[in-house]
Amino acid sequence: MHWRLEAANFGAMNRTRKMIILTDGHNDPHTAKTAHCVIRYRPHEVVAVLDRMHAGRCSQEVMGVGGEIPVVGGLAEAPEANTLLIGIAPAGGKMPPEWRAVVLEAIQRKLDVVSGLHEFLGDDPELAAAARRHGVRLIDLRRNDQREVAQRRGIREGCLRIHTVGNDCGVGKMLTAVEVTEGLKRHGVDAKFVATGQTGMLIEGDGCCVDRVISDFLNGAAERLVLANQHHEVIVVEGQGSLFHPRYSCVSLGLLHGAMPDGLILCYEMGRRAVEGMEDVPLPPLKRVIEFYEAAANIMHPCRVIGMAINGHRFSGPEVDAERDRVRSRFGLPTCDVLRHGPDELVEAVIRLKRELGK
Repeated sequence: MHWRLEAANFGAMNRTRKMIILTDGHNDPHTAKTAHCVIRYRPHEVVAVLDRMHAGRCSQEVMGVGGEIPVVGGLAEAPEANTLLIGIAPAGGKMPPEWRAVVLEAIQRKLDVVSGLHEFLGDDPELAAAARRHGVRLIDLRRNDQREVAQRRGIREGCLRIHTVGNDCGVGKMLTAVEVTEGLKRHGVDAKFVATGQTGMLIEGDGCCVDRVISDFLNGAAERLVLANQHHEVIVVEGQGSLFHPRYSCVSLGLLHGAMPDGLILCYEMGRRAVEGMEDVPLPPLKRVIEFYEAAANIMHPCRVIGMAINGHRFSGPEVDAERDRVRSRFGLPTCDVLRHGPDELVEAVIRLKRELGK
């Protein structure tokens, strides 16, 4: 489906969606990023989490978010659900083989199935036939028909473009973008979160999974997201991958060049020393990360890093506070953990840039 059609589907679903989220043994915040973030930002749409190992407990106990949302051992324990969400985003984007029976049961129970995997459910003959037979939808969030190159026409200079970037994957780029957008709204700014991945689309209701776009059209897809949302005062474009990740640097650069941001917020996970999933590849110092992102962005449009977002989930409050003080002193930039400290410091940095550029 075209991303705009998916957005229309989500617009309808957002009013009535009652999801059971399938994680079943994959509860860490990296693999189960989709589950964690949907539970955090759409808890009113989640009726249960399906995880047989932790059945009988609540989401807060198991995942650290979600309060009293129940964790169940089977679909029959959540009869009010109308949607099954595949709650993981593993490297390679394939569904665990043992989940196939759960998806077939969900279809038989007349649940729509939403997936952000690279492996499309709608292309599976057995699942597609079952969905047709039972009158339900298989919604593959990464499916798109983007076939336009970037044109560099029609960009509205009055719209401030902010982009979250990272020194690695899974460091909080989406979460930071959502929190900063909501913070801007609280300050009276007409701001829009621009989703570029499957989890962001579930939260926002529109967007495009840019990591599934053919490389020639990636910059164009990012540009189209800007064009579609630039009637807002500020757009905050969710980052993907990292320029420093050997696997995913291409999507990061295409998104950066297509969106042509005015300002960057650099996200990193405190304590991480090596690239996620490649422990023999060390991460560069943050100073080098800033230099490379600014150099890459400025090829296309004047841009600089305006703030830093710490992901300190593995550390205590005092440890994160000490890290914030260290980074502020080292780089002279607004710095915070948006969950522990709130996003206001970064929100104020965005507002300052807006005034400075006269937008």
